[in-house]
Amino acid sequence: MEILVGKTAGFCYGVKRAVDGAKEELSKENNIFGLGEIVHNQDVIKSLEKLGMHFVEDIKESKGKTIVRAHGIAKEIYEKARENHIELIDYTCPKVLKIHEIAKEYADKGYYIFLLGNKKHPENIGTLSYCGENKFVIEKEDDTIKALEALEKSNIKKLLVISQTTYSLEKFYIIEEIIKNELPRNVEIIVKNTICQATEIRQKETEEIAKKVNCMIIIGGKNSSNTRKLYDIAKQNCKMAIAIENANDLQIEKLKEIQKIGIMAGASTPKESIDELVEKIQKAFALTLN
Repeated sequence: MEILVGKTAGFCYGVKRAVDGAKEELSKENNIFGLGEIVHNQDVIKSLEKLGMHFVEDIKESKGKTIVRAHGIAKEIYEKARENHIELIDYTCPKVLKIHEIAKEYADKGYYIFLLGNKKHPENIGTLSYCGENKFVIEKEDDTIKALEALEKSNIKKLLVISQTTYSLEKFYIIEEIIKNELPRNVEIIVKNTICQATEIRQKETEEIAKKVNCMIIIGGKNSSNTRKLYDIAKQNCKMAIAIENANDLQIEKLKEIQKIGIMAGASTPKESIDELVEKIQKAFALTLN
């Protein structure tokens, strides 16, 4: 029996930058605030809280230096921070900031904007604030026709399509095809695949490993969008897929008859969590790590 661990499993660049930055700030002073969860992983949140970080949901609740999470924030919050004399330490992922720039540029040019992703996700709440009034969030394929109807009612003849950095690559291409097939010929369309390359690579590797193993374990935060995408991919390509937040969640007895186990982790899952999972399985079954 053996374990296959994804090479791209764990922290992406944006998450690592934010977490490392927070730890550096906390090493200087232990009264730092975080606006929303810095990443969608409770193990990381708890470790930062132990170092003295206070997480708040509203900028008005902050009472000192405040870290902006990797997901970013709505543009209005920057103004609120200034009004309340709060110093922001901005660790928004550069790739998210780039989407904000794109959204603002095309909104200023009068484009209608389709944003592919979860409308309640923190990243998209921030992005939407740069999209102007003419926008529509497409969460799944079924929303596409509604979005096109909204575009038609607006009488706008220019359309920009962008997406959440952690959106499903497969869904992106499906929805892009639907839009192009149904879009009136007199409407100009610009499609920008703003899915993070790290997300694309991680999704592809998850699919590849899932096809080689008898059981695929996805480890990551329960409210992590990119982790859920990996789990969906694992279910599609492996007969047995398990989603856990950390090693403690794994019911080891479920793996008794498994010959080959695959492990992939979301972009907000720390290396320590992956190592603990591998160690737990190795101790239980004396497996070999490849």
